[in-house]
Amino acid sequence: MLRTEVLAGLVVALALIPEAISFSIIAGVDPRVGLFASFTMAVSIAFLGGRPAMISAATGAIALVVAPVARNYGLDFLIATVLLGGVLQVVLGLVGVARLMRFIPRSVMVGFVNALAILIFMAQVPHLVDVPWLVYPMVAVGIAVIVALPRVTTVVPAPLVAIVALTGFTLLAALSVPDVGDEGELPDSLPGLLLPDVPWTLETLRIIAPYALAMALVGLLESLLTAKLVDDITDTHSDKTREAWGQGAANVITGFFGGMGGCAMIGQTMINVKASGARTRISTFLAGVFLLVLVVGFGDVVALIPMAALVAVMIMVSVGTFDWHSVRPATLRRMPKSETVVMASTVVVTVVSHNLAIGVGVGVLVAMTLFARRVAHLTETHREVVANRDGTTSAVYRVTGELFFASSNDLYTQFEYADDPDHVVIDLSASHVWDASTVASLDAITTKYERKAKTVEIVGLNASSAERHERLSGSLPAH
Repeated sequence: MLRTEVLAGLVVALALIPEAISFSIIAGVDPRVGLFASFTMAVSIAFLGGRPAMISAATGAIALVVAPVARNYGLDFLIATVLLGGVLQVVLGLVGVARLMRFIPRSVMVGFVNALAILIFMAQVPHLVDVPWLVYPMVAVGIAVIVALPRVTTVVPAPLVAIVALTGFTLLAALSVPDVGDEGELPDSLPGLLLPDVPWTLETLRIIAPYALAMALVGLLESLLTAKLVDDITDTHSDKTREAWGQGAANVITGFFGGMGGCAMIGQTMINVKASGARTRISTFLAGVFLLVLVVGFGDVVALIPMAALVAVMIMVSVGTFDWHSVRPATLRRMPKSETVVMASTVVVTVVSHNLAIGVGVGVLVAMTLFARRVAHLTETHREVVANRDGTTSAVYRVTGELFFASSNDLYTQFEYADDPDHVVIDLSASHVWDASTVASLDAITTKYERKAKTVEIVGLNASSAERHERLSGSLPAH
């Protein structure tokens, strides 16, 4: 329904304001830079993105990446970095980087979601420390409204009711509690086109390129993971390739309007999709429009919203985002230990580094390592000595399992070189040769037998394995 999309956009816009301001502070720039970035990212991605109802805006992950540029070289170099980062995202999107999402295991996704829920909650803690005691009951009331109201009616999003009710109560009772205005100055004019004043030289490229590449990768990873999460929640499919290049195009547009860049925001996306029930691009577009209208046209009113109301909303978002089923004792007992280790490593690294990209990267590496270790142990070699028709004997080794770098390194040690007869047969009909490491191991085995004046016959190779063995055998250096 249109009403649902409109109200969802309004709730997201209200939640975006303090976050955009705080991310601007992290990046070391004026709050207007973060707010304008959130406006242009949300409006642009509503048309360009591949995942309807997903919210993109200025984010903490991007702020952390570009902060050194702003601190060491100034705002113009930051804008140039955002522009280059956007171009790199477009290129990566067009060459199919989104297809790499299939290599991210489910346990990493669960760790990503749980870590994000923890980070969202941790971000609210500063707003609950050294504050007037009235903040705590206000937060409690806000949480109670968000939990209880949907059981009565879903006509209006519960987070919006909580924000309006607590703001009205604060104004009527003339309470002195922290509000949005305390987070930073809100803009009073529309953003304008801006071309960064930097030398267009190789030296400038050398400075900004590493940060632009990091921004591109972090932004794509966070956006594609968030898109996949929304796919699961809504039981719909999204165009990940379009989302990838759309994020890049949105960042280019954001750079030309003087914004700090951004990517998908899972917290605001959960408010939009899960808490408010939005499903279309309308909510994303209106979130950006409402954000600009609120901070420019109604900045004085928005500044009066108590932070307690927004903290209550974000706490419930973190609770709703966390995958509680994944940490139940029954689930942990049933789940393979390797899966739990992958999830835990993703959560710990993400929370410690405050960087979702690093956490997911570590989680994928741990998953790959544990998988390779597990698969390596599935390879077995069985030896049998058989009599030939001419009265001689042959040693037949039947190898079962997948042969790749992790399993083939041990293959060399599983042969009885001294005790075997003059003819050795290696039967690979129940295996598959996946890489050069395996071919090198087979060459090393053959060479060692030849030194003992024994012949080796490799049989049973399937078409793919035979092609790889024929192409690489004898051309790999011995180690």
